[in-house]
Amino acid sequence: MDAVRLIVTSRRALAGGGEAPVVMAEVWQAQALAQAIGSRLAVAGPPELRGEALGLTELAGRGCGVLDRPDIDTEHLRAAQLTELGDARQALLCLGGLLGEVGIALVGLACAAADESTYWQCMEAIDAADESRDRVLQMLRRLADRDEALPA
Repeated sequence: MDAVRLIVTSRRALAGGGEAPVVMAEVWQAQALAQAIGSRLAVAGPPELRGEALGLTELAGRGCGVLDRPDIDTEHLRAAQLTELGDARQALLCLGGLLGEVGIALVGLACAAADESTYWQCMEAIDAADESRDRVLQMLRRLADRDEALPA
């Protein structure tokens, strides 16, 4: 499945909300998807994005690492369903939106956290999502700079 379709699916699932464990699982899914997209861009994306894409892979991996891994089998793991990127710019625009929504969902979870462990998990995941989104925005700027440099 292409990146944009998977991102849209993640955005819908995250917006569906639910209990904290369900939202945390969707946040984890979104970070795993960002990691997979970053990895794909680092290997096969536009050359000017490869360094930033590798950084996205690392940051999104950290976002997954600070959260408890949900019990998701491989067939329901969205990152494992990624078969193609499609248009890199469109994928990055959608991914940036998803990561922004992840941050908002995590703020809500942190505010309602019943225990300190969950609160700090959310805070670390917020940082990772924010840094991942910054990396996505940097890649979009690089694409815009490349397009400006191309002859008309």
